[in-house]
Amino acid sequence: MTKSILLSAVAALATLPLMPANAADPAAVARGKYLVTIASCHDCHTPGYFLGKPDMARFLGGSDVGFELPGLGVFHGPNLTPDKATGLGSWTDAQIVTAIQKGQRPDGRMLAPIMPWHAFANLTKQDVDAIVAYLRSVPPVANKVPGPFGPTEPPTSFVMKIVPPGAK
Repeated sequence: MTKSILLSAVAALATLPLMPANAADPAAVARGKYLVTIASCHDCHTPGYFLGKPDMARFLGGSDVGFELPGLGVFHGPNLTPDKATGLGSWTDAQIVTAIQKGQRPDGRMLAPIMPWHAFANLTKQDVDAIVAYLRSVPPVANKVPGPFGPTEPPTSFVMKIVPPGAK
């Protein structure tokens, strides 16, 4: 390749719009949106959903209703938006993948058993990466969910209680 051809190629590349280093492929984001939608992630992770009035302005911003699991405590679906203080904004992509597919947070704590990570463990790498790309693309929502609360701690929000058969 001659020097003039190389300089022309460099000049042509310089006119292309620059994409941010972390810009996701639009097709991956669309695939991630599809997967998040069919997996109904918004059910447990959007405020108001369990009260019959989902707050779509805070989509995936964390639940205001917790699940009480006998002997374990009360757990709220956390904020899945890229908010750095209250959501996944400070998590790496690999940490989000680990939570989705192995049920483990970056601090080592296991997610509540209600999180269906066992099913999500079967996602392909391409699909779980698309989910991460989509979660990175939603608007950040500043919303710290309550808890988790241990079995003897009183919760500070509405609670859906799992009641075993025969219990009063």
